[in-house]
Parts: sequence; C-alpha cells; structure tokens
Amino acid sequence: MASALQVFVDYLRKKHLKLTDQRNAILNVFLKTERHLSVDDLYDIVRKKDSSIGHATVFRALKLLSEAGIAKEVNLGDGKTRYEHKYGHEHHDHLVCLECGRFIEAVDSKIERLQEELCKRHGFVAQQHKMEIFGICKKCR
Repeated sequence: MASALQVFVDYLRKKHLKLTDQRNAILNVFLKTERHLSVDDLYDIVRKKDSSIGHATVFRALKLLSEAGIAKEVNLGDGKTRYEHKYGHEHHDHLVCLECGRFIEAVDSKIERLQEELCKRHGFVAQQHKMEIFGICKKCR
C-alpha cells in the first residue's frame, strides 16, 4: 500500500498541482491528528507549527485531501463539516448523541454484510455509503 503522501503527490500531479511546503505541512498535521477535524480545528493546529499558513489554504488543502481519497467529509448532525482519515483506515459508522454531541465510531461486520445483501437483492452496485445513528448516549441518559 502506498503512503498517504505518495497518494497525495500522485493526485496533485494528475491535477497539474504541486506539493507545496504548506500543503505538505497540512497533510502531516492532518495525518498525525486522529480526530474528526473541522477546517477551523485543523487551521488552529497548523498555525501553531507555521503561522504563515492561512485559513483559505487549509480549506483548499482539505478539499484536495478529500478528492485524493485521504480524507473524508463527515457531517455529524450539527451543521459543521469535519474531516476524518479515510486512506488506510477501516470503514466505520457513527453513533451520535443528540444531547452532548459526542460520537462513537462503530464497526459491525453483520451490518456491512446486510448492506451488501440489500444491494445485491436490488441489483445495485454500491460505490460508497455512510451510516449515522442519532440518539442519546449512555452518559446523557
């Protein structure tokens, strides 16, 4: 499996773009941060490492990372777009608490098989899917 950096470089070449120092710094910070980050979250972290990087640069870099398949946009019901790791990470779903906003990443092979069976039954070829279940977490109940 190619490194995330190589995947990004290859994608940028296809788009006739370069791996700038700023894009590389944003990629490195994103890859080292195992959280669901908004543009603002990532910007705050990146600025501590390199104050010359602007908000728009972080925004555009995250879009490129998503297009390259390294990051994935996630909306957890609060209207705020976040990004999580996609490349080299197992698919998972989210359980989102409507009270406190916390979320749990959930992996369940039985649910994945049921989704595959559903598609097969309808002659449907899935390209991607996501599942978010909204409710009340154990702490808030």
